[in-house]
Amino acid sequence: MIAQRAIYEGRVQGVGFRYTVKQIAMGYDVIGNIRNLADGTVELNLMGEIDEVKEFLDEISDESTLAHHIKDAHVMQIPLLENIKGFTITA
Repeated sequence: MIAQRAIYEGRVQGVGFRYTVKQIAMGYDVIGNIRNLADGTVELNLMGEIDEVKEFLDEISDESTLAHHIKDAHVMQIPLLENIKGFTITA
């Protein structure tokens, strides 16, 4: 089990980014949350088995309808998420 944070830059707010990522998450065995940040980026916190997390992140950045909106993605390891159930969009 791993946890990662991804910060997406580009035209990632106002284009349905969070809602699309939530839909994509339904196809993977992952939990986490996604939110807009004040600087115009989007933060994704994610936890699951390493293969599921990698495939999920790859789909967002490479295969989804969101890919052309992403200018850059910074992914980092974080401590395992606690008290998280499912996948949510947060404020």
